[in-house]
Amino acid sequence: MSMLDSAERWARGITRDTVALWLAARDPRVPWYAKAAAGAVAAYALSPIDLIPDFIPVIGYLDDLLIVPLGIMLAVKLVPAGLMQEFRDAATRRAKPIGKAGLVFMIAVWILAALALLWLFWPKSA
Repeated sequence: MSMLDSAERWARGITRDTVALWLAARDPRVPWYAKAAAGAVAAYALSPIDLIPDFIPVIGYLDDLLIVPLGIMLAVKLVPAGLMQEFRDAATRRAKPIGKAGLVFMIAVWILAALALLWLFWPKSA
């Protein structure tokens, strides 16, 4: 098996687990803390906007290569194993959802960051 095949299989697994976590975040059988982690990871991974824009050299792909997979690994560990396998099976049969919640979340993060920078660097009267 070539390295390209391994990378492709890994990417398909990440996509499947993202959809599975999206399903887990909506299931009443999943504990609340696992729902919170699964929902946050799925929203971020499915969002069309990244925390670190991809056009920034090297660092722009850091979230895609490190942050998302680590978040997925954490969230998968929090969801009970039997349920996670059920969600993975369901995820292979459905299309990737569009992350509207993730879009809203990332826009809110960028707005909060801009407001924090404005507050920090706004000239203060003496």
